[in-house]
Parts: sequence; structure tokens; C-alpha cells
Amino acid sequence: MSKRSKIFSYIFLITASALSIFPFLWMIIGATNSSVDITKGKLSFGGEFINNITNLFNNVDVMAGVMISLKVAFFGTILTLVICSMAGYGFEIFKTKTSEKVMGFVMLSMMMPFAAIMIPLFKLFSGLGLLDTSAALILPSVSTAFLIYFFRQNTQAFPREILEAARVDGVGEYGSFFKIYIPTMKSTYAAAAIITFMNYWNSFLWPLISIQSPNKRTLPLLISSLATAYSPDYGMIMVSIIITTIPSALIFFLMQKNFVEGIVGSVK
Repeated sequence: MSKRSKIFSYIFLITASALSIFPFLWMIIGATNSSVDITKGKLSFGGEFINNITNLFNNVDVMAGVMISLKVAFFGTILTLVICSMAGYGFEIFKTKTSEKVMGFVMLSMMMPFAAIMIPLFKLFSGLGLLDTSAALILPSVSTAFLIYFFRQNTQAFPREILEAARVDGVGEYGSFFKIYIPTMKSTYAAAAIITFMNYWNSFLWPLISIQSPNKRTLPLLISSLATAYSPDYGMIMVSIIITTIPSALIFFLMQKNFVEGIVGSVK
């Protein structure tokens, strides 16, 4: 690579990094300023951070929203990983012409927008009496075409000799899956866990439709309610957004190495 190419590459990377970081920096700066200063576009730190935190916790039951979101994201992630990984494992290990056709239909479902199934889902959960419950927030996402495909593709790199040896030793299929496959594919599970947790944590449209009780609202719904006021307090909103960002950021940074390995299909 020539010197000129390197210069252009560095300029492009610096620009892209600055554009990516600016929203987070603006969020942090906004949390320290008053609503008026944020509206004016002030780009320097202020002294209203404590007041914004106090106003937020006095006006909104933030901790209740955090606990509800954590519960939904935690149990939803575990259930989704188990179901989708078993499906992906089965599609690849027990591959047949019929299973390939079924997998094709599963992939086609990725083309269907959520808006197309929103009303049928609402009627289904209403008929089952599950609206306004945590189950309504978890069940629609426990099986996703993307994660099934993700696990299926990563299972192609799974050493089949281990399964054959386990079968010779009398280990059943479920034993092979839980005792051999899951520990071996931990990087894949880490990547899928990050994606799934963030999807549950940031979910907004379906919780907005399925949750009617104010005391059962998730954190994104609480933040949305702050912005619907006649004169929203943007400083308070910025603080709530920071609180919402922290869990996803922590999980990503703690599992970053495994996430990269899982995305590229590494098996250890």
C-alpha cells in the first residue's frame, strides 16, 4: 500500500470513528446539561447531571423498568439460545432433503416484516390470555430464522468425530448436545447471546402493543413516555438513555473476544 493510500485510509477511519462516537458523546454531554441548553445545541459539559438524575428517579420508576427489562432479556436469551441452537444443530447434523426444504421455508420467513404478523400475534396472545405478561414479551422471539441459520452455519465447522465417539460410548443425542456441542461452541453461543440480549433489551414496538399496565412497562417504553410530554426534559431523557445503554455495552465489552470468534465461525 502506497503512502497516499495509507493517508486516505487513516482519514476515512478517523472520520468513521468520529461519526460513530459522536452520538455517544452527545448523549453524555446532554446528560450534564439542562433541557434548554440541549435544545440550543450546547456541546460542552454542564453542571446539571445530578439534577437530571434526581428528576428522573423522582418522576419515573426507573429501577422497576430496569428489573422488568433484565428479566425479559435474561430468560428470553437463555430460552432463545437453547431452542435456536437445537434447531440449527438438528438441521445440520441430521441433514436430509426434507430438512433442507424446511430450512428454505425458515429462511423465507426472514423476508416477512414484523408489521405483517403484528395483528395476528396480538389476536393469538389475546386469545391465550397472555397479553400484559412477560411471556408475551419473550415467546414471539424464542425462535428466529437468523439465529437458526447462524447456528446451522457454525455447526458445519463442528468436528463430527466427537459425536461419533460419544455415540460409540453410549451417550445419547441430548447428552451429546448438552455435554459436548454446547461447551465446544461457546464462542458461537457468546455471539448469539449478545445479539439476542440486545434485541430483547431494545425491543419497543411489540412491548408497546402487548403491555397495557404502566407498572409492567420495559425501560424503552418508560423512556418513550418521557419524550411524549408537552415539554419534554431532554436532560432527564439523556440520563435514562445512558442507563439503558450500560447493560448492552457491558455485555458486549466483556464478551467481545468470543463475539468476534463466534461471528467468524471459530470452534474451540
